Formats: sequence, structure tokens, C-alpha cells
Amino acid sequence: MPSKKPESQVAKVRRARRINRELGELYPGAHCELDYENAFQLLVAVVLSAQTTDRSVNNVTPALFARYPDAEALAQAQAAELEEIIRPTGFFRAKARSITGLAQALCDKFGGQVPRKQADLVTLPGVGRKTANVVLGEAYGVPGISVDTHFGRLSRRFGWTAEEDPVKVEHEVGALFPKKDWTLLSHRVIFHGRRVCHARKPACGACGIAALCPSYGEGETDPEKARKLLKYELAGQPGQRLKPPAKPVLATGAAPDDGAAPREGTA
Repeated sequence: MPSKKPESQVAKVRRARRINRELGELYPGAHCELDYENAFQLLVAVVLSAQTTDRSVNNVTPALFARYPDAEALAQAQAAELEEIIRPTGFFRAKARSITGLAQALCDKFGGQVPRKQADLVTLPGVGRKTANVVLGEAYGVPGISVDTHFGRLSRRFGWTAEEDPVKVEHEVGALFPKKDWTLLSHRVIFHGRRVCHARKPACGACGIAALCPSYGEGETDPEKARKLLKYELAGQPGQRLKPPAKPVLATGAAPDDGAAPREGTA
């Protein structure tokens, strides 16, 4: 039997962009699932989200930002008090050092304001390219691809890249799409990874883009069994946020499900 003809770059680009369009139809309200009110809160929340769920972060940030509303206040935080507030997010001692360190750096280098350039953001303690791209895209409207574990996994399953290194994934996948699409693409892919295309048991039989995926069959293909693997039941409201957006995230008619299953860390 002849081997399958390799996909040309043109065909890959067309298929990738079609996947993005169809993910847009599946997740018309795809967005960052961390609660935040400004760039400072978002930056701290993303750092805290490493190796935990967004919901666990959303549970602690109201008290955190009530106590430390800005970089100046957080920079002066007492370690024991700060650690107790963020303890539920895990690795709380290291995270406390990171967020106080980044707050101090914000005050020392940037007048207490979150910078608008990636080169500046990545100089802050605990901030890498992924975190910087989330903040730039969400808070400042600067297009960027946020390669967390979900995005990397799905990019490889979709055949967009074979790379494992997040920076290489970012550049290779970015070349397939117009720059203006990068931020929303990231949200859509991450939504799909959290809800359908899981690391251990992807719900292939309930996947809306199965026909476009070269990895179809790696997971459960029986529709009924696959349906049981879905997280949040493809619900209208996102499963992580305590203050969800007004519009449903999905237009499937499924009943909302507030339960948030643990996800992979995004550090």
C-alpha cells in the first residue's frame, strides 16, 4: 500500500486556518479564563497559574488584590501573610517570591506599571514568553501566541509542528497564521485542549474538528463514550472563572456545568 503523500506547506496553512475558523465556531467566546481587572492583576494571576487550575487562582486573587492592590503594595508584602493567601495555588513559597520580586522590579524599573514590550516583561521574576504573550494580548491588544501545555500538545496533534520547545512551537505555528489572529487562536486552541483534546484521553468521537485532525483515533472514537470524557460538558459558561462573561462561550445548547476539572500546569 503506498504511503500517504506528505502535506505541502500550502495545504498545511489552509488546513490550519480552517481549523482556526471551525474552532471559532465551536468557541465563539474563547478568552483568558483568569479573572482580572487590569494588567497588573493579570500578570500576577498568570504567574500564580503555574501548575494549578485557573479556578484555584481565581479563588485566591480577590483576597490577594484587596490586600495588595498594586505593585507598590505587593512589593512590601510580608512573606508569611502572602504565602497564606496564595497557599491553595501550590508551590506557594516559590510563587510568593516570584510575585513580590516582579512587583519590586515593576516599581524599580517601570514606575509600578506593567510594561508593554515583551523584552521588558521577560526581565521580571517568574515571567517567560508565554506569560508575556498572555499579558500583551489580553491587556494591551498586542498579538501573541501563548504556548502552554495545551497549545503545544494540540499543535503537534494537528500536525502544525513537531517541535517540543515552546519558543520553536510559537514561531513555527505563528508562521501559519496572520499575526492579527494569534491571540484569539491561542484562546481557541487552549479551550479545545481543556474541554475535548485532553492529554491522556482525547474525546475524538465528540470532536468538532475531527475531520481535519491527522491524529484522529488517538483517543476514544465512539461518540457516546467520547461524550463522557468532555470537560465542562461543552457548557455555555467557562468552567474556570468566578466572574464569567455575559455571553455564552459555546453555542451548543448544552447545559452549563460549573465544575472545573484540574488541568495541566501552564508554566
